[in-house]
Amino acid sequence: MAVKYMILTFASQQDYQAMTGQGSSQPVWTQEDYAALGAFMDAFNKELLDSGELVETRGLSTPVHSRRVRLQEGVPVVTDGPYAESEEVLAGYWVVECASFDRATEIASRLANCPGPDHLRARAYADVRPIDEHQPDFEG
Repeated sequence: MAVKYMILTFASQQDYQAMTGQGSSQPVWTQEDYAALGAFMDAFNKELLDSGELVETRGLSTPVHSRRVRLQEGVPVVTDGPYAESEEVLAGYWVVECASFDRATEIASRLANCPGPDHLRARAYADVRPIDEHQPDFEG
């Protein structure tokens, strides 16, 4: 039976700035770096689509365009992004439907081959989590 899994990737505001050639404490990406990333993602997504395992994928906008809502002293408080420039936030995700957790992990492992500057690749990671599609029975 196929199960859905979410593969999550993370980045910081500094990463987004470096990727778009804006000044940050990290070296900026070259046009070649960015083109290689785009080609890798296109091929990766096409393989998953062709295999029938891709349910959905999205990249998220930069952290500067986000808002965080927290409860403080019983009141929701909204903070506009970015947060600490080095703080990592969700950058994108894939929902895949496949035979096992091992297969979902194998798919996520291929993201380690994603091109980019070495300093970024050295700290990049992806989380893999099963999607819980059932509702708990609170009436029992």
